[in-house]
Amino acid sequence: MSVWFAILILVVGIGAYLIASESRFIYFPSRHYDATPEQYTLRAEPLEISTADRVRLRGWWIHGEGKRALLYFHGNGGNISHRLERVRLLVDALGFDLFLVDYRGYGMSDGSPGESGLYADGAAIYQAARERGFPPEQIVFFGESLGCAVAVETALSHPGRSIILEAPFLSIPAMAKAVYPFLPAFLVRTRFDNGAKVPRLTLPKLIAVPERDDVVPPSQGFRLYELAASPKELYVIRGAGHNNTHIVGGVDYMEAWRKFLTNQGGSSAPSPSGRGSG
Repeated sequence: MSVWFAILILVVGIGAYLIASESRFIYFPSRHYDATPEQYTLRAEPLEISTADRVRLRGWWIHGEGKRALLYFHGNGGNISHRLERVRLLVDALGFDLFLVDYRGYGMSDGSPGESGLYADGAAIYQAARERGFPPEQIVFFGESLGCAVAVETALSHPGRSIILEAPFLSIPAMAKAVYPFLPAFLVRTRFDNGAKVPRLTLPKLIAVPERDDVVPPSQGFRLYELAASPKELYVIRGAGHNNTHIVGGVDYMEAWRKFLTNQGGSSAPSPSGRGSG
């Protein structure tokens, strides 16, 4: 056996392994809840909703002032119980009602995660907010990290007031190239292509980039901002890493949210499919 043939076999073998194991490199769900809304003195109502493909999702409708709803699409690790500290801040500072629901395969939700499945989850969460009395002009989409892709897809298909993307990435192939530069792009099947979609989003958008993000290269967030259609705002969270944005950002972090929601986020709701005048 020649050396080149052995190398080819090795490359093919590695490629086959990566294709079979791709989801393990993207999703890091936890089934165990580490906290409850009551521990953070939050008023919460359990949610159990069904997706179009009949997967049951579970989470919480966390009550604020009842004036506007934040659809919180969380990142790829843990579950909704790990977002309650930030939720407490958002309720206190901005009065949001929050729809905090685990994707399929996370927490107490059924199923297993995948790109099309998470998009179906986003649509079901949006519908749950509508059914509980929130019209499009009172709905704000919020995605953190992987959740940015779910927020973008949901906002493309459903009208809302504005969207906030925190620690966003361009796409899974772009992330794979940044983390595994030797990996051929054609081996990556999952897309989550924010870079291709965000130019079509015309509702007001805030793109928040952690200055010292140790997971998503900040350059990807800056590029996404460049690609985004107006109206748009860029907020660099000084000194923050990927998972401590609201802690390191402090008062300035909440003020950036407040300013955006007052200015851009106060614009009229876009037309259906998220492609109106914004």
